[in-house]
Amino acid sequence: MTDDERRQDAEASPLRRIDRRTNGEIRPTERLAMNRTGSFDWDLDTRTLDIDEAGLMVFGVDPATFDARPGALLEHLEPAERARLDVTIDEAITGGSSSFSVHFRVPLNDGTTQWTHVQARILRSKDGMAHRIVGIVRDATAEVTHSAFVLDLEKRRQRQTNIVERTTSAMSRAVTVDDVTAALTGPGGLARLGADGLALGLVENSALNIVALSGESLEVLDGLGSGDLDRNLPLADTIRSGRPRFITSLAALARRYPELEPHLGRLGFRAAAYLPLVAQARSLGGLALFYRERTVFNADERILCLGLAAIVAQSLQRAMLFDEEREFATQLQSAMLPPRIQEVEGGEIAVRYHAAWSGRQVGGDWYDVITLPKNRYGLVVGDVQGHDTHAAAIMGQLRIALRAYASEGHPPATVLARASRFLSELDTERFATCTYAQVDLASGTVKVVRAGHLGPLIRHVDGRVGSPQVRGGLPLGTSTDLLDEEYPETRLDLVPGETFVLYTDGLVEEPGADLDAGIDALRNEVSAGPAGAEALADHLSERLWERWGSGDDVALLVLRRSPDVGSSHAPRLHQYIHQADPEGLSDARAIVRQALADWDMAEFADDAELVTGELLVNVLLHTEGGAVLTLEVLPEPVRRIRLSVQDRSSAWPRRRTPGETSTSGRGLLLLDAVATRWGIEPRGEGKAVWCEIGPTPPSATMPPPPLAEQ
Repeated sequence: MTDDERRQDAEASPLRRIDRRTNGEIRPTERLAMNRTGSFDWDLDTRTLDIDEAGLMVFGVDPATFDARPGALLEHLEPAERARLDVTIDEAITGGSSSFSVHFRVPLNDGTTQWTHVQARILRSKDGMAHRIVGIVRDATAEVTHSAFVLDLEKRRQRQTNIVERTTSAMSRAVTVDDVTAALTGPGGLARLGADGLALGLVENSALNIVALSGESLEVLDGLGSGDLDRNLPLADTIRSGRPRFITSLAALARRYPELEPHLGRLGFRAAAYLPLVAQARSLGGLALFYRERTVFNADERILCLGLAAIVAQSLQRAMLFDEEREFATQLQSAMLPPRIQEVEGGEIAVRYHAAWSGRQVGGDWYDVITLPKNRYGLVVGDVQGHDTHAAAIMGQLRIALRAYASEGHPPATVLARASRFLSELDTERFATCTYAQVDLASGTVKVVRAGHLGPLIRHVDGRVGSPQVRGGLPLGTSTDLLDEEYPETRLDLVPGETFVLYTDGLVEEPGADLDAGIDALRNEVSAGPAGAEALADHLSERLWERWGSGDDVALLVLRRSPDVGSSHAPRLHQYIHQADPEGLSDARAIVRQALADWDMAEFADDAELVTGELLVNVLLHTEGGAVLTLEVLPEPVRRIRLSVQDRSSAWPRRRTPGETSTSGRGLLLLDAVATRWGIEPRGEGKAVWCEIGPTPPSATMPPPPLAEQ
């Protein structure tokens, strides 16, 4: 070894620096300070280790038995610790590092484990090869233990912070008392609070009412929860005193509250926190949290429980105030809607109103049924812009005004024009949409007008659902402001057994979906639903409004014209064929054939189907509206078929003689050839062409003189 290498070695070795500074002697005070720290010099070329007595003490090795082999220090290490130490040293040497630091555990003779820290420097030759490692070794047990304690403390504090943050987040989204209880007892509620069970009780009229239970809780057993607030039970006691109680001994709990003793063995919790819920000096109730594993509550844990109780109390106070306001608003709105719907002659009406699930559950949707002269009825469904008490107030005024205009006997277009003018004169910027229909159940005539609202649906007797093309005008209020109060009237025919459906957009607005998809879903449910108006209204409410959790109000009105089914000996059916329905004609033929098969008169199906097609084509081609098909059995004196097609045209068909190449004009000739009798009758504003198919009755007369076809 050269002189330079010796000098470098002396400067690098802590042990040699100490020896040089003290002439090779260690003072007593220094020995005391170093009895947990030693130094070493590891010659990689000779594979020998020079380590001082303090270093050997750190490893728990007797200096008298140490033979300078590095492996002698590592023989009593756990294999995993020895492997981790070897990997650290090898990576430092082969990776070109100039130093390394590592913590590992050393088992001691007394059975304990000591954390040991090695911090070393790697000395390399000019070619970069490592030839010596010098450094210090020390007992780091206290340091690591303290770090573990700090880490554990930090973990517990982080856990407490997470509990507070998650609870605060959940309570911030709770609007009603039901929302609060759902947040506490729903999925993740107990985990959010860090508890294994809970009971939430509210004070109502000097009594305790348990409104939420989850997990294990004393309150769920044998009526130990709700009841008299003066009972000697822990939750009631906490509420009365306003002081929290932290229970870590069930035996002590039983001694203080003897009524609990028979029940303590039935639950698995070991500790409980009974917390009063107080907000703005008002006692709202109490919260009990139960724990299976916990046996103590330190100061931080008690503060955490009190903080959770404060969060819940503030949320409950806000929710109670909201519920009171909502109850007032819904009572106001209920007072503005018709208290009951009268029975109608010749049909049945069902109405439904659902408030939005958000906000104060009050809005501007409404429905109404108005009795009109000449045994007619006015049907209204509308929606005032907004979801607040102002919208509800406007709705009430508009409903009364529209009812008054309709009761005066004005036609539908005039009713909406006057209602629009009324809304425009109110001190508001709100507008309203509306559909109004005048219905004559005796004749089935329906006159419909729309003001920016969705059109009606009609379910036919065979279950098909149509969307008649109803012309419309601008929303109420807006039309007056824009000087356009025109509301064109559309006439529809409602045959016996058909159903007329009016609704607001809340029933078909599915979040994230197109409005047409919602209308298609409504059509499907109307088609699949039960026949009766009440049953169908319930069906639509359950399948649609509750299905996509409407954030909007919903008003629904269902009118069904009483079916005319005849008797078992003389059955009857009615079917409306809309002029714009391309499949209506083929559907009508199929309905006639199926009906005759069901009535055991299939031998007349071909003739009846042929006549049905001819009469319907005549109406659909030569008039401006649809047609009503009536098929019935005439039982006496000879059982035969009567088929009638009614339309709104006042022009009667006239016979003409078609040429050989003519493609039309043969309809009445077919009637002559197929029917035993036929004729034309006036029906209201239009007419009905009828015929009878089957055996000729004894008293039958010949058909009337032929008339020219249309």
